[in-house]
Amino acid sequence: MEEPQKQKKMKILCLHGFRTSGSFLQKQISKWNPEIFAHFDMDFPDGIFPARGKSDIEGIFPPPYFEWFQFNKEFTEYENLEECISYLCEYITSKGPFDGLLGFSQGATLSALLLGYQAQGKVLKEHPPIKLFVSISGSKFRDPAITDVAYKDIIKVKSVHFIGEKDWLKVPSEDLLTAFENPLLIRHPQGHTVPRLDEEATLKLLGWTKDILQYYGAAPTTDTHKHENGETKEIGIEETNPKPVSEIQNQEKNTRETGAVEAMVQA
Repeated sequence: MEEPQKQKKMKILCLHGFRTSGSFLQKQISKWNPEIFAHFDMDFPDGIFPARGKSDIEGIFPPPYFEWFQFNKEFTEYENLEECISYLCEYITSKGPFDGLLGFSQGATLSALLLGYQAQGKVLKEHPPIKLFVSISGSKFRDPAITDVAYKDIIKVKSVHFIGEKDWLKVPSEDLLTAFENPLLIRHPQGHTVPRLDEEATLKLLGWTKDILQYYGAAPTTDTHKHENGETKEIGIEETNPKPVSEIQNQEKNTRETGAVEAMVQA
């Protein structure tokens, strides 16, 4: 009797934040329940440029540190971005195919750009469409030459977006959310970091990954948490006593009415 063929895992490319490293992002994601990505192969490469300045994680995590590209204070001008995109497209093609992208901060911003460019036929034309995206503190590029292409149409990729209440990229992250079709939004009370997940958020994220695995035939069929069709599903993460979604939404409305967008110094 022939042995059953081993189920092939879906592959996710994970891009770290500015002046950190692939191994640091891997450590950050390890804070989450290991079952969330148990049926995925996760790849954590380093950025292509050595850090050109001080890293925020010096003294917390050992070097070396890397960055994907450079930018001005307003995040409207970019250096080595095209070289970075070419490198990642070659990496994805040669080491893939990849089914998804995960990124934190600069890595999430870059991942969303690749998804938008692929949808418009600008990059990865011979690579299968990327199916999923995990954004943690991501944002949009600001140069119209980029935005008019990458975010021209709603990006039809299954996505989940982590946005921190105290994150200085909170408002830009909310703007990135609007570029995707039916995104899952998970808010947390922390700042610019990969957050620890409470039980509710863990269950929702487990349901999201299981739905994807079942949809693409990459895992046995199990009961899952279904995502509302056509709507953004918003989940709040609290240390204790999670607030109702309606309360979180009201707080966000007040913030948008009274607050101003913070300066976009990418970190």
